[in-house]
Amino acid sequence: VIINKIAHLIGKCGYLPKQIAAVTFTNKAAAEMRERVEKLLPGEGNSVWVSTFHSMCLRILRREIEHLGYNRDFSIYDTDDQRTLMRQILKELKIDSKTLRERAVLSQISQTKNRGGNAEDYLSESDGDYLSKLIYQCFKRYEEKLKENNALDFDDLLLKTVQLFEADPDVLAYYQERFRYIMVDEYQDTNTV
Repeated sequence: VIINKIAHLIGKCGYLPKQIAAVTFTNKAAAEMRERVEKLLPGEGNSVWVSTFHSMCLRILRREIEHLGYNRDFSIYDTDDQRTLMRQILKELKIDSKTLRERAVLSQISQTKNRGGNAEDYLSESDGDYLSKLIYQCFKRYEEKLKENNALDFDDLLLKTVQLFEADPDVLAYYQERFRYIMVDEYQDTNTV
């Protein structure tokens, strides 16, 4: 459906391929969609932005992240990098691994970021108990360390793009003008961010 809609927009409605974005969840689905677009629209299909959410946001951030105080050559922390960083933070804050495990903290951070939140949001949404306050301290330090290291985690690729659009109306306007049509595969599976 999305592929035929893209072909219709270009062939019948006169939209330029670069004005169209198609977004999906997995690299495999994006590659298949890209292949189908290029087959249906030889020579034009490769100008349509077909990617995963994370790839699209990465592409935008590589171009625009300086508006958020990061350098364009930022690193992306994978799961192992995140765990290593969180172990350092737990050690730095003198929090025993029996009291709080790095996976538990990272899980709370991820859930909060996927709702569009930050450390303060986590604290205000939590019970305010002892464990929540520890997680808040870790979350806050985690964000500081990522910024110091000019790094983002996987969840940040989406969240920082949203923050970029909220913080800079000119950047938002550029992408709103650039993409006249955005089609999302499996839209019902998206979260707020």
